[in-house]
Amino acid sequence: MNAGQSLQEKYAPKNMCFGCGAANPDGLHIRSFLKNSDESRAGGEVVAEWKPEKKYEAFEGVLNGGIIGTLLDCHCNWTAAYHLMKRTGENRPPCTVTAEYAIKLLRPTPTNDSIFLSARVVEMTDDRATIEGTLSAGGKVCATCRGVFVAVKEGHPAYHRW
Repeated sequence: MNAGQSLQEKYAPKNMCFGCGAANPDGLHIRSFLKNSDESRAGGEVVAEWKPEKKYEAFEGVLNGGIIGTLLDCHCNWTAAYHLMKRTGENRPPCTVTAEYAIKLLRPTPTNDSIFLSARVVEMTDDRATIEGTLSAGGKVCATCRGVFVAVKEGHPAYHRW
């Protein structure tokens, strides 16, 4: 999909998160990218491609629901962090945490090929963003997510974890 630097690699190369941490040797290594550079200012779409491994299956050929939740949670969180950074005019994204999210599993997610993630901002203030995301495989949407992600302040355990 993209050979350049992902949002995670650019802004948080030492992050140890299981889902999106570039520095976690056992993690999923989600790599999120702006879909189009002209969308970077307007809450534009963020996309990712991820290749499942057999160890993440719930049963033969089908991705585990917890892994689906992790993929969508982390990808949507990075969508929020990036667009909150743009909104406030900063040069680094704030550390954001998931305040709430809901996953809808629409159909089994096959593991025989790449999985595609897409997320976009639907509402935003200076310190929180509501994001909607999709997970697709085999040309079909398999799961959706809607979540609220909040920039944390000094004193929060996640502050400056990146």
